[in-house]
Amino acid sequence: MFYPLIRQALFRLNPELAHDLTFKQLRIISGTPFERLIHQSTTGRSVKCMGLSFKNPLGLAAGLDKNGECIDAFAAMGFGFIEIGTVTPLPQAGNEKPRMFRLLEAEGIINRMGFNNLGVDHLVENVKKARFDGVLGINIGKNKNTPVEQGKDDYLICMDKIYPYAGYIAINISSPNTPGLRALQYGDALDDLLSAIKNKQNALEVRHHKYVPIVVKIAPDLSEAELIQVADSLIRHNIDGVIATNTTLDRSLVQGLKYADEVGGMSGRPVQLRSTEIIRRLAKELQGKLPIIGVGGIDSLLAAREKIAAGSSLVQIYSGFIYKGPSLIKQIVNHL
Repeated sequence: MFYPLIRQALFRLNPELAHDLTFKQLRIISGTPFERLIHQSTTGRSVKCMGLSFKNPLGLAAGLDKNGECIDAFAAMGFGFIEIGTVTPLPQAGNEKPRMFRLLEAEGIINRMGFNNLGVDHLVENVKKARFDGVLGINIGKNKNTPVEQGKDDYLICMDKIYPYAGYIAINISSPNTPGLRALQYGDALDDLLSAIKNKQNALEVRHHKYVPIVVKIAPDLSEAELIQVADSLIRHNIDGVIATNTTLDRSLVQGLKYADEVGGMSGRPVQLRSTEIIRRLAKELQGKLPIIGVGGIDSLLAAREKIAAGSSLVQIYSGFIYKGPSLIKQIVNHL
């Protein structure tokens, strides 16, 4: 109800400053009577997926709450599940500022954040304090200074630390903002990574007496041949799910707009069609052998339904949430 006014004020600020101020306020009101200001009751149905029960099919995508600071605040808004991160073994500052840009005319966002986060240990402490009783996904990546050929070690370190607290674990190998990271999506590098991750998952299941599903987040910029290869690898290694998609490097739909030439991954409305195309093609290759979590440009109920129709079992929002506000959650959940 009040979000258009709040957005008007926030959009006068640098995007990263607006993010930091918003999170500061959410932390202040979380767990207090003022949390009612952001609370929304929804009537969405629960969904069974990957052996988990999701309160409803709509989740918060990774990237917004990198350190797990506002889990309960986002839960109050009505999300069926929440994905935090991307988190790395060691804290890192990320890339130089400015590193986030709004493409207002296209309702898009370009970022080159570079996995800025306070490290996996800090995130785990925040998760321990959270009251959220829904499915919590934790998205993990490698530190920038870790060579790509040793990248799998960073994923295994994070898995060790988050496994007892995660509803599912998301493997981010598709961010364009960490040098060399996307190379892990291809061929032998992908097979080697998935084999190590699956072995670690099996060992952790025995240690903790619980099975935590593993999902892999892929880019929207894969060619058809690359997508077919990725689908084959996911099936062969018995991965539990796939998130499609991350941000794009393609600028064809935003040429001429302010900030369109900034380096980084683009999310929001401009990636909506490509993300849906990837989901549809991926669903054809996977043939129901593992579920798809659809994300990319969902800014309305119709956009969410298109992702489901293309083959997604669950959907996530990020940029659409920034532009439309919490009412988008209720709109989608109540009618999806």
